[in-house]
Amino acid sequence: MKKSLTLLCSALLINFSVHAAGDAEAGKNKSAKCVACHGMNGKITIPTYPNLAGQNQIYLEHSMQAYKKGERTGGLANVMAAYVQALSDQDIADLAAYYAGMGEKE
Repeated sequence: MKKSLTLLCSALLINFSVHAAGDAEAGKNKSAKCVACHGMNGKITIPTYPNLAGQNQIYLEHSMQAYKKGERTGGLANVMAAYVQALSDQDIADLAAYYAGMGEKE
């Protein structure tokens, strides 16, 4: 049991470490489409959408990848999927770095 847990944790760490390093400044330049729903500073203007400012970077990357792959459904997933389809892995990493970094400045 302990060995299985160790292997699982190791696999998760390896999986997280293979993500492209995000460039927050590049993410800021790519965030224009995000503003309509997630607000100018990553803080929502529409109560049914999530705030992005200060959100965990890995979570944001995984979420956008899941929308892109069609792994997230329901709600407004189809809207998000349309926005992220044209994004590269680097674009996604940059956007995640930008929004995650917003929480550090406050």
